[in-house]
Amino acid sequence: MKVTAEKNKQVAQMTFASVYPHYISRLEKNGRTKEEFHQVIEWLTGFDEDKIQELIDEKATFETFFQKAELNPKAHLIKGVICGYRIEEIPDEFELYRKCRYLDKLYDELAKGRKMEKILRT
Repeated sequence: MKVTAEKNKQVAQMTFASVYPHYISRLEKNGRTKEEFHQVIEWLTGFDEDKIQELIDEKATFETFFQKAELNPKAHLIKGVICGYRIEEIPDEFELYRKCRYLDKLYDELAKGRKMEKILRT
């Protein structure tokens, strides 16, 4: 699938707080924990537990979320298909969309039971 400017804008305007409970719910159903997810978020963005909660409380959009993030230098190693999009083929003009898919891919790997060392690309 191809990313469009409309899709990029739609994702940019979504709030992290609106999706966060769904992330946690699915993880817990699959035997993973909120703490593991926070570890993944911290690896990708540099956000600790307090910062994650602050972003949830202020209802930060994904655009704001990733503007404030210090993306891990190994993030480019996150590859594959998520939500029908091949991450490494998302054009640079849709960098925000790619970053959101990075988070989705790591989350999906966690939910599917992948080992943390592999998720964190160590």
